[in-house]
Amino acid sequence: MKLADRIVADPETCSGHPRVEGARIRVSHVLGWLAAGMTEAEILADYPQLASNDIKACLSFASSAAAA
Repeated sequence: MKLADRIVADPETCSGHPRVEGARIRVSHVLGWLAAGMTEAEILADYPQLASNDIKACLSFASSAAAA
């Protein structure tokens, strides 16, 4: 699965905000945790439903959005 496929938005889930597929975790939350200094390992320990590629997908999504 491509990283971009890991991020979805559905008006019925998380108020339509982009989130990680299969988890009710918004991209903005992952980015906020990283900005606050959490490491990938800390995020994965706190949110076991996430995988390393999910965090990479959030960063890729943010990069694409910033470039648009």
